[in-house]
Amino acid sequence: MGNACLPKAIAIIGPTASGKTDISLELAEEFEGEIISGDSRQVYRKLDIGTAKATRAERARIPHHLIDVAEPTERFSASRFVELASAAVTGILSRRKTVFLAGGTPFYFRALFSGLLTGDLASAPGIRSELEAALQREGNLRMHERLRSADPETAGRIHPNDSVRLVRALEILAVTGEAPSEVFRGRGRMGLEADVLYIGLSRDREDLRKRIALRAARQFDEGFPEEVASLLAEGVDEQYPCMQGLGYRDLAAFHRGRFSLAEAMERYVKATCAFARRQMTWFSKFEPAVWYDMARSGQESVRNGIRVKIAEHLRGGRS
Repeated sequence: MGNACLPKAIAIIGPTASGKTDISLELAEEFEGEIISGDSRQVYRKLDIGTAKATRAERARIPHHLIDVAEPTERFSASRFVELASAAVTGILSRRKTVFLAGGTPFYFRALFSGLLTGDLASAPGIRSELEAALQREGNLRMHERLRSADPETAGRIHPNDSVRLVRALEILAVTGEAPSEVFRGRGRMGLEADVLYIGLSRDREDLRKRIALRAARQFDEGFPEEVASLLAEGVDEQYPCMQGLGYRDLAAFHRGRFSLAEAMERYVKATCAFARRQMTWFSKFEPAVWYDMARSGQESVRNGIRVKIAEHLRGGRS
């Protein structure tokens, strides 16, 4: 049972192309809700087709938050997401609407609801740039060993291939002179206390692969290559985090003549399928979560089951 004293939230999770957008729109309409995007790329303006944002018509139908809140040249952090999402939740609740979250970035959900981040840690862009350059020179394993020698606890929580968190931990160490684990223990946590029900959408691997391939073809037809060309023309190139997203780096390479458009699509589909598998691994650890097989179950029976579960969750906070 959920905690009746905490605000209720519904999170629609699952791998990319599993159907989160369509179902979240239906549910938000039925339960008088508003949607917070939990996607690390949809925050960027001008990245529309490749990030599969809800259309303007869909956003007019249901209010959306955390879409188009950053310029492509910005470095959007998880702490910034928590700050904006927390404000969005407060606003939604003040309007007596239901809070829905939908997206494919597991770390954003964890950061918002699990207090993984601290709110007052200084950053130093110059030091971070030096660390990123050192990472390129020395490699992840050597940099991870550097962190391990200073803070075994934090190193044990960060995979050597997780470059972003590895650099951030070393940046905190350099700025504060303290082990990140000690810094985290001594400072206030960011995030929300909420009673969250995770609704998971799953599909078997072959069905998901077909959906990913079909979506990629549609995106290319709708102007994804032109979207990337426009960004490059504005000086938004691969040095910016937004251009490291799936498809964007492949199309940037296409525009530089490194391979054909067909090869760019093939690489995009392959990388997206691999990413979807990783998402399922991460999301499988979320609790409490109720998973629905979108490929094997009848679509209407799935939707009915989800509606019942959400209604029960919301009643638990209002009785």
